[in-house]
Amino acid sequence: MVLIIKQRAILEEFHQMLQTLKLYIKIAVDIERGILAGGGEKHAFCEAALLEDGSRQRDIWGADWTPFDQSIAYESIINIRPSPLVSS
Repeated sequence: MVLIIKQRAILEEFHQMLQTLKLYIKIAVDIERGILAGGGEKHAFCEAALLEDGSRQRDIWGADWTPFDQSIAYESIINIRPSPLVSS
């Protein structure tokens, strides 16, 4: 289940997001809006939820969060994107 978190998450929301993978949570964060989507099998599912909620793709970054040891890994395919062309 993918949830969009716009305020500090409560314990029930953590449990819901952990349902899919059990040990860690796939998340996508909109760094401009300061919100995240978490849960689901892929970062792309979280990204899609944020896009549907009005986020811009260039503002979304994916990560894996392990709440048991508070670690974050930033290896996500959604983080690979072309840079905008700069004209001279």
